[in-house]
Amino acid sequence: MMTCHSFICSNNNNHYYHYHQNFYSVAFGRRATSMAATTPTPVVFRSELKPVEQDLRTALNFPSSPRQRDLVFIVNPQGANGRTGKEWKKLLPFLRSRLGNDYNICESFTSGPRHAIDVTREAIREGADAVIAVGGDGTIYEVVNGFFWDGKPVASDNKEHLKPTALGVIPLGTGSDFARTFGWKNDPYAAVDRLAKGMRSRVDVGVITGNCGQQNYFINVADIHLSAKAGFYASKYKKFGNLCYVIGALQAFMSHYNQDFRIKVNEGEWEFCPQVTALCVGNAKFFGGGMKIAPNADPRSGSLSVVILQHFKWYDFIFNLHKIYNGTHLKVKNVSSRSVHSIEVEDISGRGGVYIQSDGEHLGFLPRKICVLPGAIEMIC
Repeated sequence: MMTCHSFICSNNNNHYYHYHQNFYSVAFGRRATSMAATTPTPVVFRSELKPVEQDLRTALNFPSSPRQRDLVFIVNPQGANGRTGKEWKKLLPFLRSRLGNDYNICESFTSGPRHAIDVTREAIREGADAVIAVGGDGTIYEVVNGFFWDGKPVASDNKEHLKPTALGVIPLGTGSDFARTFGWKNDPYAAVDRLAKGMRSRVDVGVITGNCGQQNYFINVADIHLSAKAGFYASKYKKFGNLCYVIGALQAFMSHYNQDFRIKVNEGEWEFCPQVTALCVGNAKFFGGGMKIAPNADPRSGSLSVVILQHFKWYDFIFNLHKIYNGTHLKVKNVSSRSVHSIEVEDISGRGGVYIQSDGEHLGFLPRKICVLPGAIEMIC
């Protein structure tokens, strides 16, 4: 049985609606401060995709009922060494002024691993119009997994709620790699404006299946072997910001061996894939704090982009690091790329212990099967 978690909603009259017994009490009563004093310096990413414009009221089939719609903001207050929680407090007055007249602004602070998954499922079942991940790629990963349960999309229990719950993102994490594919500013105020404008489109989701049938969903990048091990180590050094990825990679290289894999693409025949350094499956383009590992990936394409690095030594990685960051590494020797709908990966080297992660979350070890779910989630973008 799923544990119930609460989120607190407020409308423009500052009244609160409690869906369940509150486990976390939050006050909204602060006055808005000057944007010049609170707006962080934005980091602008070049847009990689063209958004699909659609009015939010039309997309959500705005009802004639006076009941306001719910936007559920799931916040990781410890994200980016506590910066996420601080920025969220600064953002609230602006968010309420921008959205509070049309929506119930609901918030839930995560208290540990997988908490965001449970809150997302509860919000969808309660009929929320959108669930917004506030934090980094790890928070987005958990929210995306909350859109699914037992291999199927979670549905609303409200029969009058005809439109699906949408995914929204306010990037405030260490890496915010998923945001880069869309060219979003690393600016929460711009993210709120994006939510208010309501441009929406369907995006693909990847699903990773293990031997025992367990499933994990990802919206950004899944990766195997060196890069996954580096991500595992990097998670221990988040206090150093984006430098954690460099530290993680150096530590991973100290115990790294290229290993022989076999892969099966689109349910075809098994292929021998020797001396693999890293295998990355991109639904979007970036990982590791800005590395453009899958430059051909497009989360609206209905397919995944597989990039394989083979026979790399530590110095090959160092010499080509700048190419990985700017996305020109596909021209490097021993780097290959292909578009797939599914791929199975097994380690046949006999060494074992090959790491796999998705969206920066460690998932264990090979073997795994990875498939695309085209247009699985509607996203506000």
